[in-house]
Amino acid sequence: MTDVTSPQELVDKLDAAAGAFEQWSRLQPADRAPFLEAIASALEEAAPKLVAIADEETSLGPTRLHNEMVRTAFQLRLFAEVVTEGGYLGATIDRADPAWPMGPRPDLRRVLEPLGPVAVFAASNFPFAFSVAGGDTASALAAGCPVLVKAHSGHPRLSAATAEVVLNALRAAGAPEGLFDVVFGTEAGRAALVDHRVKAGAFTGSIEAGRALFDLAAGRPEPIPFFGELGSVNPVFVTQAAAERRGHSILAEFVGSFTLGAGQFCTKPGILLVPASAKLVDQLPGLVPDKPMALLNGRIRASYTDTLRQLRDTAGVRVPVGGDDAATGPSPTVLCTTSAELLGAPETLIREVFGPAALVVEYTQENELLEVAKIIDGQLTASVQGEDEDAIAAELIRLLAAKAGRVLWNQWPTGVSVTYAQQHGGPYPATTAPATTSVGTQAISRFLRPVAYQNVPQHLLPPALRDANPLGIPRHAS
Repeated sequence: MTDVTSPQELVDKLDAAAGAFEQWSRLQPADRAPFLEAIASALEEAAPKLVAIADEETSLGPTRLHNEMVRTAFQLRLFAEVVTEGGYLGATIDRADPAWPMGPRPDLRRVLEPLGPVAVFAASNFPFAFSVAGGDTASALAAGCPVLVKAHSGHPRLSAATAEVVLNALRAAGAPEGLFDVVFGTEAGRAALVDHRVKAGAFTGSIEAGRALFDLAAGRPEPIPFFGELGSVNPVFVTQAAAERRGHSILAEFVGSFTLGAGQFCTKPGILLVPASAKLVDQLPGLVPDKPMALLNGRIRASYTDTLRQLRDTAGVRVPVGGDDAATGPSPTVLCTTSAELLGAPETLIREVFGPAALVVEYTQENELLEVAKIIDGQLTASVQGEDEDAIAAELIRLLAAKAGRVLWNQWPTGVSVTYAQQHGGPYPATTAPATTSVGTQAISRFLRPVAYQNVPQHLLPPALRDANPLGIPRHAS
């Protein structure tokens, strides 16, 4: 099943997805919940086998992979709850009002409806939660959209095995054929994205690959929505007062966060801004572990080595902790520069290093934090380590909220809770669609579009908009 998908095989899968959409999109939302539950249960049953394959292909370790499987099943069940409750539909009813201040108002009823088949591009660093049966797949199926996953080359055997589990679960539950499938090969993924039957795309990966796919989606005769999570350095701003009161603990927590998972998290804090007067950089050699850390695959390791070398060779950058590049993987590296250097060459110094490396930036005046906040580009997260009385805090948070999808206070960004208020997105280049998220219940909105029905008879309206509210869902009516 891991052979490259042929053009004819792709056509057959796309035809099947289009056919499945006609059936799946017509199901009432709550009726999709049992299918999502079935996938979750099947994955849990197959977890020992899948985790073993994942560990062989990614070296992430059984504990991390087991936890990720728990998250994957949880995501599916959470979306089952979302579609059962029905509020995500945004059902809104404006009844006819002849006395409306703008003039007589017609009967208008608005609801969100599924877009159509979705092309999902799996990620390498989360082989369960952002891959074949991950959050993109779960939210698209919940929205009423068939899914065609482009498997990641970093874990092909796992992708095939996971797809088999999902397919068998859906068939046993009576899902329409073509509701879910997987393709292998770069060209198959590209061809799927530009095919007229595909109506949306989702991607997690590098800026270069994500931007290329975004351009394809936008350049189609019929452009389609494309959510691409691309790149982020997730800066952390440490105030003078915070550094003075708990600088050592902040530094230790930073090291734990940027080395977590060998630095292969999209929310890894890649830049830490600290006051030079606190001399925190001097403490780094005693805090940064020197053990080798296995990276996901050779391509990621080569990219890490090359990007790190470029940063090392940049004028104004020194290396307080120089990690070794052992056969089993690199040990963590910490680079250091000044805020003046950073402000003078942001394009060079503000760059994601996917792996166990980070840049510490020393500032002399606290208002330099504001200057850096103004020039950083779009981020998934931005964090402040501060004290309640910090005079700079309010302005700093205001500036960071304009640049990041999630702003943290005295916490670290590498934990991304799957919940209702989560925002995992941000202005470009963090993502290509800053108005939505790829984690949390609002991720379903990526695969929906609003339709308003005007003066349509009750029996012809979608059930979500009928006066009797047969679905029993939350609605806004006026």
